[in-house]
Amino acid sequence: MEQEKNTLTVLEIAPGQYPKQVEIDPDLKALQQAVGGNIGASYPFSDPVAIVYNDDGNLVVGLGEEDFASLTPEMAQKYERLFHQPEDFIRLGHRMMVVRVPDEAVCPEESKTTPPKDAGFDR
Repeated sequence: MEQEKNTLTVLEIAPGQYPKQVEIDPDLKALQQAVGGNIGASYPFSDPVAIVYNDDGNLVVGLGEEDFASLTPEMAQKYERLFHQPEDFIRLGHRMMVVRVPDEAVCPEESKTTPPKDAGFDR
């Protein structure tokens, strides 16, 4: 994906979907909009990347000298492979269980707002 001027190339990881590269503006408001609200950041990897997150979604972003930066094509590919299979988290008492979502249950992006045709509505 070719980077547009003044945008960040990041990896969007939405619940129940495969990761995808997107372009976003490099400001706080755009980061918050991309994950659906207030954000936190975590730096769990030795690579120069961060996970920008909230309860509704995550972004994998690159790290510059003083701020977030675009992912390099190599980093985007590496983290797309790492996060390729969506996972679901199930609370079991005080513990969490991680379950991989099977391919047939992965939601295409366009189905996020459109109910399925057989949504159970009887007329």
